[in-house]
Amino acid sequence: MDKLADVDVAALREALDEVESAKAAKRLMVALDYKDGTPVSTLATRYDIPRSTLYYWLDRFENQSIEDAVEDEPRPGRPPKLDDEARESLWEALDDEPMDHGFDAEEWTPPLVQSHIEREFAVVYSEGHVRRLLREGPT
Repeated sequence: MDKLADVDVAALREALDEVESAKAAKRLMVALDYKDGTPVSTLATRYDIPRSTLYYWLDRFENQSIEDAVEDEPRPGRPPKLDDEARESLWEALDDEPMDHGFDAEEWTPPLVQSHIEREFAVVYSEGHVRRLLREGPT
């Protein structure tokens, strides 16, 4: 058990008192249990986490600050189909009435917004995605 030799238990406990996310708390609990002498095989069973993941977490505690070790690394994901300029244009259009954009309706609905996006920006979104986009609102 040579991992985490330079990681201070008091600092781990202090961080555990301050974290807000369950994932960060779990990572800190794993590190504390490991420092307490619990083998990785037992931790894997106790927390239902693959041993490879546990070793990855422990390596992070060794090589990064505690604050960085408990947080996920940023993941870029797929870029949005509507860029910032197109989104801004969409929000401006939604401030107008649908009739101003050639629709025979008095108010915007998700299916109507979906049609507008496809017609104006040549982007096809599911109705569910349009609903999420509307919930997010302008950025």
